[in-house]
Amino acid sequence: MANKDYTTNGNNGSEPHSSNRLEEISNDIKAEALHLGFFSCGIAKAEPVDKEEKEKYLQRVLSHSYAEMDYMYHNVEKRLDPTLLVPGTKSIISVALNYAPSARQNEDSYKLASYALGHDYHFIIKNKLRALAEKFQWDTDSYRVFVDTAPVLERYWAYMAGLGWIGRNNLLIIPHAGTMFFLGEIFVNFELKYDKPIASYCGKCNKCIENCPTHALSTKPFDASLCLSYQLIENRGELSETAKRAMGDTIYGCDRCQQACPWNRFSTPTTESELQPSNDLLAMSKEDWINLDIEKYRKLFKGSAVKRAKYEGLMRNIKAASTNNDIP
Repeated sequence: MANKDYTTNGNNGSEPHSSNRLEEISNDIKAEALHLGFFSCGIAKAEPVDKEEKEKYLQRVLSHSYAEMDYMYHNVEKRLDPTLLVPGTKSIISVALNYAPSARQNEDSYKLASYALGHDYHFIIKNKLRALAEKFQWDTDSYRVFVDTAPVLERYWAYMAGLGWIGRNNLLIIPHAGTMFFLGEIFVNFELKYDKPIASYCGKCNKCIENCPTHALSTKPFDASLCLSYQLIENRGELSETAKRAMGDTIYGCDRCQQACPWNRFSTPTTESELQPSNDLLAMSKEDWINLDIEKYRKLFKGSAVKRAKYEGLMRNIKAASTNNDIP
């Protein structure tokens, strides 16, 4: 696709693009995003977050709601204003990539969160977003790609870009598709046609809250230290007694609130080849997990998000799960 002057101004920068031209450019971007395998793509105006989101985030910072995830307490001003993170940014292109599993894990074995079954999503999405930029021949200084690796409130910007709404499980819910999506963004220094946020359709449903195994979703503000996913991935110390009692056969992450969400009845298995679990992973028995050595770990999780917990953390989780029946 040839460069159609995807910049703030048309006519070599002499005049702004017309509204129709901005819409055409934006539609081209969305169409290419879908062609690259993204489930959804929307665009939001880059500006400081609204008052409600700002107060919500600051409350979480002040109450230490992010537990030991220190990076969430840093770069506060940049997190609240994307134009401070990347000066000159005018638009945020938000994308969602489906990771709903296409293969079931061994019912009699230990379980990983669905998002961790394939290759690390950071690299997959970054490569796709860079391919999107290259397709339109954008100058490298006109855009920045982000995938959960910078102070960006990605769910908020996905919401502002019209992809879905943020549910009571704190996840983005895409209508008639559910929550099992990775998010990514491209910050660009030119104007586009902006989408509108979608109103919440959670209604009176509280299934995610009711099914949270540690009652983390019942806390206001949300207390990450109670979340089973935090305990099994981010926590570098001993697991809490609550996590040990609640984990069951789960040894990495947690899908309980997603499994309970009625919108995930509409989810469809991902067709992304890099997100498919290996046969070796699916074949792992409880005995295999308990006897997992460092070499097998490296082979099994090469290029995987599971390495976030490190070998020691995963083995800690496996040990706790293996003795779970002894906990009253």
